[in-house]
Amino acid sequence: MVIDLFSRRVVGWSMQPEMRSSLVIDALEMAWLRRSSDRNATQIFHSDRGSQYASHEFAQVLQRCGITASMSRKGNCWDNAPSETLFASLKVERLHGQRFETIRQAKDETLAWLLWYNQTRMHSTLSYLSPVQFEQQWA
Repeated sequence: MVIDLFSRRVVGWSMQPEMRSSLVIDALEMAWLRRSSDRNATQIFHSDRGSQYASHEFAQVLQRCGITASMSRKGNCWDNAPSETLFASLKVERLHGQRFETIRQAKDETLAWLLWYNQTRMHSTLSYLSPVQFEQQWA
């Protein structure tokens, strides 16, 4: 998932059975298409040190999109707190205790949560507004 840290909105995502560079490239490209209206804005993509983010293919996509790469320092988990919090919320609020018969069911449940998260879930860091409400209020 790609999170816009300004509004905490999830702007890109991809779900694949394996952790490969194509997974994060798909999520980044979705986010870039959704947020590329202001091509003059400085964009930074922050990630952990996973091999998919350090891949040559991913670096090429960042460069093509004009996005600056930023990686966590080795052993510093606090750099990725927003992402870790997002995944923890997904697991606790929607997936905990669930059993899915198909991958499609798991994906559908995750996408339904993402829509709810962006449109409805309140965040204390956003004065108890949802990401969509925060962006609308800002505009």
